Amino acid sequence: MLITLIAGARPNFMKIAPIIRAIEAARSEGHDINYRLVHTGQHYDTNLSKTFFDDLDIPEPHINLEAGSGSQAVQTAAIMVAFEKELINNPADLVMVVGDVNSTLACSITAKKLCIPVAHVEAGIRSGDMTMPEEINRIVTDSLADLFFTTSITANENLRKSGIPDERIHFAGNVMIDTLLFNLDRLREPALWNELGLEEKNYLMLTLHRPANVDDPSNLKKLLGEISRSSAPYPVIFPVHPRTQEILNGLDLKPENIHYVPPMGYLEFNYLVKKARGVITDSGGITEETTVLGVPCITLRDSTERPETCTIGTNELIGTEPSAIAPWLKKMVEGNWKKGATPEKWDGKAAERIVKVLINSHLKE
Repeated sequence: MLITLIAGARPNFMKIAPIIRAIEAARSEGHDINYRLVHTGQHYDTNLSKTFFDDLDIPEPHINLEAGSGSQAVQTAAIMVAFEKELINNPADLVMVVGDVNSTLACSITAKKLCIPVAHVEAGIRSGDMTMPEEINRIVTDSLADLFFTTSITANENLRKSGIPDERIHFAGNVMIDTLLFNLDRLREPALWNELGLEEKNYLMLTLHRPANVDDPSNLKKLLGEISRSSAPYPVIFPVHPRTQEILNGLDLKPENIHYVPPMGYLEFNYLVKKARGVITDSGGITEETTVLGVPCITLRDSTERPETCTIGTNELIGTEPSAIAPWLKKMVEGNWKKGATPEKWDGKAAERIVKVLINSHLKE
């Protein structure tokens, strides 16, 4: 069985790394399974792409489609055109997509139109927010996929409600956590640790990139102002996403305790997350990592596709209103946070379960 494995954006890289390791392990044991790694080029900045391949020991992709940036439609179309040529030249028994980025959607549509089965890793998660491009990508991908690998019981139920039969749903666990646990001993202290005089549990981490939080300069200014006031005297480390940096460039805003830093590689970023007093974010994946690491987390969103990080883990969903930040940050900095637990099957073995299902499937027939 030849699997075409898709990676396009930063969150994908963390998810494909353990799958590649599991495929290579199964092949070394004599199983008829191999992969072709396709990088769509959705993230092409070195700090968003190449450094993650290096940090996670992901092999060089067999091809980079070099789709580049653009609007949602332009980028999706560019990926589809390039991926169609790739699949015609290099037919696959299965196309495996991960997550919910534009590459996930584009490659799923392209594969199905060429009558190639699709497997979706991280299937079934839903936020209920149709203003998020990722939610549309999830729904369309799951409407096309043939095999569904899920991270939670909630995701299983979402798929069942949409009419997916149980035999196509496989509760595998969380490949993001596979990567985290595999790399815990490899996390690397960044140079800014000493440059800023950071100490364990005496600083906060911040990430913001959702349009609802960063696209309106006035709103972003209010958010950062409230975070700065409510987190003092603790320093806040803010690795700035390129699209957020463009907006910050137009703002006369330099909070004394918020340190803007460039995007970071996986090993350095998670070193800081692991040792932080707490994390403020609008990312979904980071809430999974903080849950497993036991680090308090505030999510600046109105909904989440990962409810288990709130019901079981260390995450609190507080909305996007700047006025909501102060009481939650007070609890965080005072150390008055709930104790979380690790969700079922977030144990570092999700990719092994996925590959076992693939080996036992009859897709090649």
